[in-house]
Amino acid sequence: MTVMQTTAATTRPNATRTDICSGPPRRHPRPDGQDRYTISEVAAFTGLSAHTLRWYERIGLMSHIDRSHTGQRRYSNRDLDWLDLVGKLRLTGMPVADMVRYAELVREGESTYSDRRELLEATRRDVLARIAELQDTLAVLDRKISFYGDAGRAREGERTR
Repeated sequence: MTVMQTTAATTRPNATRTDICSGPPRRHPRPDGQDRYTISEVAAFTGLSAHTLRWYERIGLMSHIDRSHTGQRRYSNRDLDWLDLVGKLRLTGMPVADMVRYAELVREGESTYSDRRELLEATRRDVLARIAELQDTLAVLDRKISFYGDAGRAREGERTR
């Protein structure tokens, strides 16, 4: 099970539900069990810089990354899944401190489900507010485009007379 997948009892006893936070899982470059990636491979796959990956680890946004016998970082498919979620959280505009807090809560286990939910609900409210702002902005742009389109057609009509 990956960091992105958690289990909790559902309404049926002895049942397990899986929470895949970022939607359908992405295809991994390598199958599980053969999923040891260098930092440069992860950087190429995710579009993040090696510096950013190291920083994520340093601030606690990434859990411990395995190391090779020579000390090089070795990322797994699980780490790629987590980075995918982090990317989604970044797109929401979630502050880094909140992302780190979320990562800490995930590491603390199932007892933090309600705290995680509250954090994600607050982020969702922020995203909805931003979407509403963008829809208002889009409406202004549409009105301006329509105005200039109508004005251009009127000018063309005057020239043809």
